[in-house]
Amino acid sequence: MSKEERVRLFLVDDHAVFRSGVRAELGHAVDLVGEADEVDAAIELINERVPDVVLLDVHLPGGGGQAVLRGVLPHHPEVQFLALSVSDAPEDVIAVIRAGARGYITKTISGDELLQAVHRVGAGDAVFSPRLAGFVLDAFAGSGGTGAATIDPELDQLSPREREVLRLIARGYTYKEVARDLTISAKTVESHVSSVLRKLQLSTRHELTKWATDRRLV
Repeated sequence: MSKEERVRLFLVDDHAVFRSGVRAELGHAVDLVGEADEVDAAIELINERVPDVVLLDVHLPGGGGQAVLRGVLPHHPEVQFLALSVSDAPEDVIAVIRAGARGYITKTISGDELLQAVHRVGAGDAVFSPRLAGFVLDAFAGSGGTGAATIDPELDQLSPREREVLRLIARGYTYKEVARDLTISAKTVESHVSSVLRKLQLSTRHELTKWATDRRLV
């Protein structure tokens, strides 16, 4: 893709305010060909419109970003995916890259940096926030240097959202603080914590924190 061509961009994120912000930041420089806020709609519309680049939130209702990748790439391998998330957890990065994304950046990125990343992915480059590149190199070199590449059957049981809640709880956040950070209700946080404890066969928040710390997830 030449620099003169405008990237045809599709946006997948479940937060309307964030999508609005991306439109405001990038709308002058790309062709926004569609948006979706959950997995099924994203798969249907991306397969229909075949954009150059999909800006893909990792955590979505209905299966997450990996489900979108699985629903599109077998049909349209030419579509490039740039994952975007509030999470910089190694397991999230590795999982979405293994599923087929060409890059992974966090939502702390500036508008100019985001536009540059979209163009680079559209041109076929791999793009990562600096702190995340090491996770990917370690994983695909098989070095396991960060622990990111290690298969952990217990961790694999947890959904992306449960992992987010786990990390925040292990960092000492209250249910209310987790709810605010993830834009969910405190009751939903409590439900996720109960599910995590059950799946990991733990009894207390203290045990959960130790489990996460031992795996360097905090």
